[in-house]
Amino acid sequence: MNQIEQLSKELNIPVKQVSKTIQLLEEGGTVPFISRYRKEQTGGLDELQILAIKNGLEKQKELEKRKQTILKAIDEQELLTDEIRGLLEKSTSLTELEDIYLPFKKKRKTKASEAREHGLEPLAKIITAQREEDVERAASRFVKGKIDSTEKALEGARYIVAEWINERVSVRNIVRKAFEKQGVAQAKVIKGKEEEGEKFKDYFDYSEPTHKLKSHRTLALFRAEKEGIIRLKIEPEVEYVLEKLTEKLKYGYNESSEQVELAINDAYKRLLKPSIETEHRNALKEVADIQAITVFSENLKQLLLTSPVGQKRILALDPGFKSGCKVVCLNENGELIHNENIFPHPPQKDTAMASKKIVSMVERYKIEVIAIGNGTASRETEYFIKRLKFDRKLQVFMVSEDGASIYSASKVAREEFPHYDVTVRGAVSIGRRLMDPLAELVKIDPKSVGVGQYQHDVNQTLLKNSLDDVVISCVNKIGVNVNTASKYLLQYVSGLGETTAQNVVDYRKENGDFSSRNQLKKVKRMGEKAYEQSAAFLRISGAKNPLDNSAVHPESYKVVEKMAKDLKVTVKELIGNEELINSIQLTNYQDSNTGMATLKDIVAELKKPSQDPRENAKMLEFEESLRIIADVKPGMELNGIVTNVTNFGCFVDIGIKEIGLVHISNICDEYISNPADKVKLHQHVKVKVLEVDEVRKRIGLTMNF
Repeated sequence: MNQIEQLSKELNIPVKQVSKTIQLLEEGGTVPFISRYRKEQTGGLDELQILAIKNGLEKQKELEKRKQTILKAIDEQELLTDEIRGLLEKSTSLTELEDIYLPFKKKRKTKASEAREHGLEPLAKIITAQREEDVERAASRFVKGKIDSTEKALEGARYIVAEWINERVSVRNIVRKAFEKQGVAQAKVIKGKEEEGEKFKDYFDYSEPTHKLKSHRTLALFRAEKEGIIRLKIEPEVEYVLEKLTEKLKYGYNESSEQVELAINDAYKRLLKPSIETEHRNALKEVADIQAITVFSENLKQLLLTSPVGQKRILALDPGFKSGCKVVCLNENGELIHNENIFPHPPQKDTAMASKKIVSMVERYKIEVIAIGNGTASRETEYFIKRLKFDRKLQVFMVSEDGASIYSASKVAREEFPHYDVTVRGAVSIGRRLMDPLAELVKIDPKSVGVGQYQHDVNQTLLKNSLDDVVISCVNKIGVNVNTASKYLLQYVSGLGETTAQNVVDYRKENGDFSSRNQLKKVKRMGEKAYEQSAAFLRISGAKNPLDNSAVHPESYKVVEKMAKDLKVTVKELIGNEELINSIQLTNYQDSNTGMATLKDIVAELKKPSQDPRENAKMLEFEESLRIIADVKPGMELNGIVTNVTNFGCFVDIGIKEIGLVHISNICDEYISNPADKVKLHQHVKVKVLEVDEVRKRIGLTMNF
């Protein structure tokens, strides 16, 4: 089976579609571009399917690289046979490869290698054959030098037999299967670690079959073990495994068969169990990582696609007590036009002056929206702001501060605001992420935006790649205004990258705003391929050609122009005119280059060009009587915002410092296996308080009432 057939089988995607997608990827196509503008070639595969093919192809390349390394290593030992070569070439997993390679691996000094040095390998072969009735007599022939007794001879021979047992692929598969089907994770708290490990209390005396372990529990167990809070044992029942191995390997009833049984016990406990347990742990970790990263990625996607308030003049506050509240005013483009400090809270409590300043700034800078960071003193600041009387109606939003402090101290922030300190930068970030969450959050490491769980425990390379894919997908889904976008946003556009993104910004500074997509070709390093991949995702507001501000690809402009000409209107008159657009006979424009899928996309875009798929931001009123956890009582019905979604439920902000948890069983009145099927990040929800634990600062909520 070749690579394409293998991927087709694994992903359940027809060979033809996999083959064409790989060709497009190898030609330099990006996932967003291929999924949007090459539907005819891929048969309409979506981003996730194309990404799966891309990742599968990379894994195959890694596997092939490892195959070649192993083939070379065995060949250098002059032990490579046609049979071994065939086995290696047919292998479809790293585990299978490593099992085949195990007997040829150069080993450190082992008990078996020492036994071989003492000439005990012939005795090991006699024992393995299981025909010798008198093993003492057979062993006596090998008593010499350091092997001064038949007991030592038999012990050494058993070490060799144990190693052979360990290296047999079929044996390793028996143990592997036992771990997969019968493995149990057992955890016990280490004496004296109870107080230190309070957060892991659920695992102080814990046992669960590993095939039933949820990802969050796997990661919690491994973290508790790593932090020295629990002892964790993962294995199947020993007797069960030994029985299976004995059935496989012991086929006689004589003394040499008894020696084989002893070797089986030794092989399992000393070699097989540690090896397969490590492998099983790694497999559990990999599955848990993938599940956790999937949840993290979906949350990040929802966060990046959070509803923006759009281009409005914003007053943003980064609240605080002792240090005061940092206030910034931003214009419609997110540019800083004013900043200062106010001190409405204790210890200064200069409420009168703070009130005067806020009202004055709102009037002077024509503020339309107020953004308040949801950290320390946020509720107090919200209460203070809402009591003020302004000369206009203002919307007041609570904005997540997660990652704002990291952004404010970053190189990105220093480049943007070299003359301002971290407090000003943090407040600007709060205001901008309300204006356009996607444009602002791309500047922050996704791990710092507060929507993941155990993000420091999972595979960091896999996490980074997955989150980068999410950012790329979201940026290209929305599209980017090439004349206002930062280089940090532009670098995620299909086909650009960091260097070309900077070149776009530099060209803009030197030559003024872009007036057409065609002008992009003048940007340094914007070759034909980069232009092909990026042009349709870069929008130019006010361009002479209205299609330059749409998702229609330049390669399809002629098709639209022909449609307009046939209808005896201009392209500008055609755009947005649903009656005219609905009258278009798409089959008239179908040819070898433009298929029906592309034509349908073109028509959909002409009806609503450059429409932002994100809804407008909505305000939520928290219960004003709540300030601290002591104010929260069971039975209360409250408004809340979903701040995080996990495999076991969702976390909800009810307007105080502590975040409440809605367990998966309390999300709705039906059984669900994935909370993300019912709730989304930043969703406004109604919850009822079930329980409050002030000591552990935990609040249990339900949405099912």
